[in-house]
Amino acid sequence: MNHVFKNLTRRPRSVRQQGFTLVELAVVLAVIGLIIGAVAIGKDVQRNAEYTKIKNKFIDQWEQAYNQYYQRAGVVLGDSQTAPQNMVNGEGFLSAGAAAGVRSGRKMTNVTPPGAICDKAIGQGMTARAGDRTDLRALMTRVGVRMPPGRAEGLEDRYVYLDTNGNPQEVQVCFQWNVPLGNDSPSDAVGDGAGNVMIITGLTPDLARALDQMIDGKPDEREGRFRRQGVLNNAGGTNPNAPGQEWQATNRDQIGTNNNRAFDEDQIAIVTAIYRMNQ
Repeated sequence: MNHVFKNLTRRPRSVRQQGFTLVELAVVLAVIGLIIGAVAIGKDVQRNAEYTKIKNKFIDQWEQAYNQYYQRAGVVLGDSQTAPQNMVNGEGFLSAGAAAGVRSGRKMTNVTPPGAICDKAIGQGMTARAGDRTDLRALMTRVGVRMPPGRAEGLEDRYVYLDTNGNPQEVQVCFQWNVPLGNDSPSDAVGDGAGNVMIITGLTPDLARALDQMIDGKPDEREGRFRRQGVLNNAGGTNPNAPGQEWQATNRDQIGTNNNRAFDEDQIAIVTAIYRMNQ
């Protein structure tokens, strides 16, 4: 009994404290790094998938709707069927007092282009023109063209997506005709050029570059079918052999500024692009 009591009252031996070894810490840090990397890669994959969806389900579908209008009406969107001008909103060009026989061509110096055709209002970043129209949906519906779903019924010309900061952005499409070139000389190129184009507003720089890469094979804001609005339509001004031009803004630019930051509450800067139509 005394032996048992002594064992019960005996002070327990001190337990040796053990921590993580350097190898174990290295393994933990490596696992954490893999998790962070996987999350970052997952976000990039998700963003790229969204960009591809915007092109395939929205931009491409609107190009097809534009082409279907041409097939059914025999003229481009908003053109005159009795006196076609080969211009988007060609009826507006005629009503503005255009000279008889004038058609969309290369040499059209001092020609005032017709207004754009949008739905309800022109997109943010677009240049307003005299004769701008807001009946895009009505024109498409009149000839029985099925439009992309877009944002909702009645808002088929819009598409909402999240930018890299997680804030909502809205893409809008319009159509217009731009003067192709002022004269034959590259130094006389004026405006955006390219003739009949789709105007795409509400693009973040990252999305614009992705669309340019998918459409033209390289992200160049000056050359190809897909370009930034407001950039001259020749590659090098007085030097036609000059290289193209990178998209100037980035996803670290806050809207309306160029401050190179990306806070969660910041709305990313947006750009406007033109996409040349085949008709």
